[in-house]
Amino acid sequence: MLKTPLKSLIFAFFLLFTVVLSSCSARIDGVFREGGEAELVIRTSLEPRTLALVRSLNSFMGEASEAPILDGRSVSLSMAAVPGVRAVSIRNTSPSALEGSISISNVESFFANGSSNSRFISYSSSPASSSIVITLDRNSVPELISRLSPEIVEYLSALFAPAVLGDNINRQEYLSLLASIYGRPLADEIAAARILVQIEFPRQIIAVQGGNHTGRQAEFSIPVLDVLVLESPLRYEVRW
Repeated sequence: MLKTPLKSLIFAFFLLFTVVLSSCSARIDGVFREGGEAELVIRTSLEPRTLALVRSLNSFMGEASEAPILDGRSVSLSMAAVPGVRAVSIRNTSPSALEGSISISNVESFFANGSSNSRFISYSSSPASSSIVITLDRNSVPELISRLSPEIVEYLSALFAPAVLGDNINRQEYLSLLASIYGRPLADEIAAARILVQIEFPRQIIAVQGGNHTGRQAEFSIPVLDVLVLESPLRYEVRW
């Protein structure tokens, strides 16, 4: 990783959001409990074209070519400082792949700074029914990223992500822009990338928005392109 502890934490956060917001293979499995607690298992690896881009950025910053692209220990240290995280353990399965677990003590405080306006997760509970809503839009996503570090914005700006830069362009225009700068293979890789999420809830699920459900289990297949562009707000809701 980078040469100082501070830069290591900053770069670990960048890698985490590269995993979530660019071309990758990612799967999240979890259990949600009444009271707002959650246990997540994450498996992710960078796709070849994105891997090459990150290595180029590393080289530009003076990193050795053999240095790990993803560092599980640094990501664990970074995530441990995030509000709402009770425990985290992430390890490398290869230099560009990670897997591990994150224990969340309260989903509403996850990545929040104490203000209700900063929350992108809403949770309500009663004996009769409960619900959780996650909203990703051009207000919540930039605020979420900037709260971690301005360097993350700079890295995602290298991908010209409209969600970060505030550009009002659609998905096709964004893919054309990427293809003109980094080549069609990288644009195609990002267009095909999805984040697969499977969460078990405490009771029978009544309804799901943005995904599917069977019994107590909700499933989501989230196009990474939709998150990068945010042409329309993304809203995911589960009621049980």
